[in-house]
Parts: sequence; C-alpha cells; structure tokens
Amino acid sequence: MPFLLPVSVTQDNVVQLEKDGLLNLATLRTIDCGGLKDFDSTVLTVLLAWQKKLQADGQQMTVLNAPEKLTVLAGVYGVSQLLGMS
Repeated sequence: MPFLLPVSVTQDNVVQLEKDGLLNLATLRTIDCGGLKDFDSTVLTVLLAWQKKLQADGQQMTVLNAPEKLTVLAGVYGVSQLLGMS
C-alpha cells in the first residue's frame, strides 16, 4: 500500500508529514502524489529525507502520479534522479 501525500504540503505541515512518513517507513517505498494540489518546494525536502532514510536501510523509493509542477520543481533543484522522477 503506498503512502499517500495529502492535498497540501507546505511549511505549515511538512514537519508533521515527515514524522508521519518515518513512522510508516514500510509504506514509504511507494509515494503516491496523485492527490497533491497545493505545495511548494518543501515537499522536495520531505521526499529527500525519506529517500535518504530508505537508502540507509538499503531500500529505494518510487514516486507515483507526480503532478507536472512537482516534476518541474525536482528538475529545477536537480533532484529528479535522486527521487526516481527522471
């Protein structure tokens, strides 16, 4: 079962979201961004933190249904390949 990102990921909820994800590490192998509508670059911060934790455990993360804006942001910041979005 994938980890579903909420509709909104901003500075207001990113810290709690990161904690929630780390508490459910097994589900972080697949992140579903299908419902993500309102976000800024902080979403990349949390995705990268999760990816780092998974890699330390010898696992990989897959990002599904990334909105075009997220794909563009990841490209601008040069992290598309790290997040498996390229």
